[in-house]
Amino acid sequence: MSDVPTMPHPDLAHLGHVEVLTDKYDESLDFFTRIFGLKLSAEEGNSAYLRAWEDYEFCSLKLTKSDTTGIGHIGYRVASPEALERRVAVIEASDYVTHGWVDGDLSHGRAYRFEDPFGHVFELYWDTVKYQAPPEDASALKNLASRYHAQGISPRRIDHVNLLGEDVRAFKDWVDTCLGSRVTEYIQLDNGRMGGCWFSCNNKTYDLVCSEERGGGQGRLHHVTFATDTREDILRAADIYLENGVHIETGPHKHAIQGSFFLYAWEPAGNRIELANAGARLILDPGWEPVVWTEADRKKGQAWGLKTIETFHTHGTPPVDKKEG
Repeated sequence: MSDVPTMPHPDLAHLGHVEVLTDKYDESLDFFTRIFGLKLSAEEGNSAYLRAWEDYEFCSLKLTKSDTTGIGHIGYRVASPEALERRVAVIEASDYVTHGWVDGDLSHGRAYRFEDPFGHVFELYWDTVKYQAPPEDASALKNLASRYHAQGISPRRIDHVNLLGEDVRAFKDWVDTCLGSRVTEYIQLDNGRMGGCWFSCNNKTYDLVCSEERGGGQGRLHHVTFATDTREDILRAADIYLENGVHIETGPHKHAIQGSFFLYAWEPAGNRIELANAGARLILDPGWEPVVWTEADRKKGQAWGLKTIETFHTHGTPPVDKKEG
């Protein structure tokens, strides 16, 4: 056991929202509301502001009409106004690309934007818009943001985002500097490279992942994940996907890394969306040491032996144009 604290820097509170781009806006919005079961907080301009029923903020998924797919930006809420200033000072003192301050949108106030080494845009913010449930959406329990939503799959909250990067170790160095999150688990390949790395800014097992880019893309999205209450919710989700013609990529099954029960599907524009149930797994050990998975470990497949399918390593959004000439 480590005698050195490895708790993450307390400046970040949690993953707040992810902006997903779609070139099939109407179809994607129908998927996320009618089938996936997120609640629509508002639409403005080219974007829909969506949230799961226990997300306390106005938006956890911002769906934006675009001529492409993939990630728009990732937003983290910080722990205080002072934490925001501390993080910004560290980021601006680094050599990483910065965009500076933006005004925010319907879901939050002023935010500071910057990039990881592969062009994914992140933002940090403190001022937020908390969801105020109207009477018809207010829960009978005062400690819930809104009532349980019976539409579609109806996940409980946003969980994590997985990004693709050409050099996972470079992404880790960026996280160390700019976010201050800790590593909880990672894959060590035989060639010396990292195959993937999982990060947490609080006592959840992870809220951010970087997987090695094997499809030849740049700055791509691997997947966005929402959490369910139970494994049974995910089994029910598979049936809902089947009945609605949604492409199920892999699962339901259990991950070896992080131990979550999972289901991966592609929404109509091709963005990969995961449902996961991690059970009661939290990291409470202040001296947690990262769990290392070898290439031999990964060749064994997932927790119960399911082999990882090829598209899981190569598919990301936006797609890579393989045409010659």
